[in-house]
Amino acid sequence: MSHYDDSALPRAFRDALTQALGNKVSFALGAREQAAQEVTHHKPHLPDAVVFAHEHDDVQITAELCNQHRVPIVARAQGSSLEGHIAALKGGVSLDMNAMNAILEVNQSDLDCRVQAGVTRKQLNEHLRDTGLFFPIDPGADASIGGMTATRASGTNAVRYGTMRENVLGLTAIMADGSLLRCGTRARKSAAGYDLTRLLVGSEGTLGLITEIQLRLYGIPEAMSAAICAFETIEGAVEAVQLIMQMGIPVARVEFLDAMQIKAVNAYSKTSYAEEPHLFFEFHGTNTGVEEQAAMVGEICNDFGGKGFQWAKDAETRNKLWRARHDAYWASLALRPGCKGLATDICVPISRLSESLLATRKATTELGLVATMAGHVGDGNYHLLILLDENKPEEWEAAAKLNQRMVEQAIDLGGTCTGEHGVGYGKKKYLLKEMPTALPVMASIKRALDPNNILNPGKIFDLD
Repeated sequence: MSHYDDSALPRAFRDALTQALGNKVSFALGAREQAAQEVTHHKPHLPDAVVFAHEHDDVQITAELCNQHRVPIVARAQGSSLEGHIAALKGGVSLDMNAMNAILEVNQSDLDCRVQAGVTRKQLNEHLRDTGLFFPIDPGADASIGGMTATRASGTNAVRYGTMRENVLGLTAIMADGSLLRCGTRARKSAAGYDLTRLLVGSEGTLGLITEIQLRLYGIPEAMSAAICAFETIEGAVEAVQLIMQMGIPVARVEFLDAMQIKAVNAYSKTSYAEEPHLFFEFHGTNTGVEEQAAMVGEICNDFGGKGFQWAKDAETRNKLWRARHDAYWASLALRPGCKGLATDICVPISRLSESLLATRKATTELGLVATMAGHVGDGNYHLLILLDENKPEEWEAAAKLNQRMVEQAIDLGGTCTGEHGVGYGKKKYLLKEMPTALPVMASIKRALDPNNILNPGKIFDLD
């Protein structure tokens, strides 16, 4: 085992951690560098040690020792977060949860399951495949369920099935002092006490270390179909979605891709879509219901300048369409080889979505930036991926201005600085504008549950 300067962590802490966990602890530079990696444009920050948790007791022991010695602790798994959530801003211990990946129980008749935090969404759905059930939350990346819970993840299916907030029934967490918290039940509703489950969902590892999650499951629909439609204008596409939602058509997914994103998808996924704004749809239900939904959506799209509406029930065509959508990030990067991507994430009321999209596209052009745009427009949530040359600081400065302009306009329109990526440390400066009266309450909760500020310090807001 490779070690480094003893001053990075208290000697007593290092010795106690090693004695308690043995080879589950590493101080090696390679392990620390790996722990700092995530899919983000933010600068990585190395932890001083890595604990590879294999069981619940490993988490509890680590938390107790960190709290006793005032050492920060940051939980991580797949590293697919985008706003610097797992950056060890103040050093300390990175708690790797990947080995805690057991599916503990599946209750088929009650449509729920219990999993450890390191289980990934693809792993879970593969396990469920023969039960006739599935877990619908799909943020694109094969993220861990623990990470998805901590960041209140959503994704393409959220318009039909909701976000992690609606699909976590209960959880188990280790608190800052090492104490155990179990909250929530398998019941579909409860009026018992404070909703601590919802408090921890979206807390980004700042209030507790989530180790197990009780999830809501769904029956695999009898039929699924996909559809795609090009539009002459962004306004037409958004207005079509507004009417679809107002009419209560139960679309499972409705995704917007602008002309630049379509160009990237065509080149990367070998598709041949017209380089115009597009909507991608998916419908779930019975065979008859799916056909009715597609027919109604097709008519609405035609009324708003949609053209070439095509839908397909076969799995191969549907999978090809959604594979192209999920590869949009990599397709965008390929538009400008060697570049880095700065991913934005805002959400506005759907009635203001067209205004926001057009303002963002105009600002992008004015600043001379190259960017693709895609979003979960049924929720009013969209992303701009700005493609930047690492050797051109002026581009990064322009991108920072654009991101700030997008966020501030979203808040002014009654929206939020983040629809699904979370705050991390990348967006915490915007919370004061978005929720000035809520921040002091959040700080009070943080101080009560983590008085020594060891749990992912520096994320969401600064206590000082």
